[in-house]
Amino acid sequence: MSSKLVFMVLEQLGQDVQVVCSLSRLETVSDADKKAFRNAARRGDWFSVVGHLHKTARGEPSLIVSELPRLQSPSLHQVPTKLEHTETKARRPHVGMLVNPAETQTLRLRSRIETLLARWFDEHDFTKVNTPIITAGAGGATARPFITNATELRLAQLNLRIAPELWLKRLILGGMGKVYELGPAFRNEGVDATHNPEFTMCEFYWPFQSLNQLMTTTENMFHYLFEQLSSLDPSLTSHLNDSIVHRPDADHKPQSPFPKKFNRLPFIPTLEKEMGLPLPNLELPESTDLLQALFRKKSLPLPAQPTIPTLLDTLSGAYIEPLCTSPTFITEPPAALSPLAKSFRCPATGHLVSARAELFIAGAEYANMYEEENSPFEQRKKLEAQLDYRRQVDPSATVQIDESYLEALEWGLPPTGGWGLGVDRLVMLFTGRKRIGDVLPFGTLRNVVGLQRAWRK
Repeated sequence: MSSKLVFMVLEQLGQDVQVVCSLSRLETVSDADKKAFRNAARRGDWFSVVGHLHKTARGEPSLIVSELPRLQSPSLHQVPTKLEHTETKARRPHVGMLVNPAETQTLRLRSRIETLLARWFDEHDFTKVNTPIITAGAGGATARPFITNATELRLAQLNLRIAPELWLKRLILGGMGKVYELGPAFRNEGVDATHNPEFTMCEFYWPFQSLNQLMTTTENMFHYLFEQLSSLDPSLTSHLNDSIVHRPDADHKPQSPFPKKFNRLPFIPTLEKEMGLPLPNLELPESTDLLQALFRKKSLPLPAQPTIPTLLDTLSGAYIEPLCTSPTFITEPPAALSPLAKSFRCPATGHLVSARAELFIAGAEYANMYEEENSPFEQRKKLEAQLDYRRQVDPSATVQIDESYLEALEWGLPPTGGWGLGVDRLVMLFTGRKRIGDVLPFGTLRNVVGLQRAWRK
């Protein structure tokens, strides 16, 4: 304001306070030091301040300094007031955080969501475990793994895990009861708005849980998360997704966007209704050709690698998933889509289907759950069929059946419900962020690699 009066705003962890520096009152400070302070202080510097609490005439909380503010660490770059350059955001994520505090609030909310998940599991008597990330087989889900080697095992091809599933089920076999893990998984595939090769998964396994119980458990968990997030401090909830976590109404009761019971859409009846055509018998040798003929009738483009699972998955994406605007379980898909799930003959359609459900909200998948296949004989048949599908796509594929897992099943896996959720997508749901990179501290793999390559050049 003048040579004698300087105003500063100190910000930390989403909170700020106005600092009033009346330099004329600091009689023990030399004029040279006062001038150096006025000339040097700039946006982005770290200062420590000693003073007295005060409220301005407008009621604004302030701090009146009693000592000259001390510079703790200068910013050698001018922090911009706006940051719209996409490449700068990608190469310098720390600058984006300085400019837009909402980005750091998203990460704080992510931490809170993960804490709430852990609390939910603790309240339901689960044991938290950590399973291997580097393995001799990808294990679990169907996806392309990352391949690596270890100094101690030079001749062994190792993988970063696709999922912790097979490890967690071994713990159930060992009698541990309810277990869960929240940690990283890796799939050597593409990057888009909802996919990143490195992501965070939460999986649990619960003996004697049926598919219906798993769906009810999922509903209860989402209601729990909503209630807990709605009660957070306003400094955090202001960054929550308004379409999910509504502001309290006149009675100060948060309005839940989640119905008490989520919708349920059985895969085959829903698909046949939306297509207006019956699904062919998927157990026939010519079932792949029959499915492709169905695609031609409906003028649908074939997937790049047309196997029974990819064709069915494409049909689901075209006809069923768009119906899932509100929270919806897509249930009982054809058995070919779920090689690790129990299967049964559907009395209504006659098709062989899985005891499985996937939770979709606004057309995006959030959770996957099923009754685990616990017969080593049936599991072998399903893994062999899965291997055949992979070889149709890549005849040179060297993936082998996990014999150690099949041997483990011989020791008796109790009837078990398994469940998995993408934590990154869950954070996107509650914060309203549209891209997975927005809920990761350093963005997607493209950003991470680009950030490091930029300085090597």
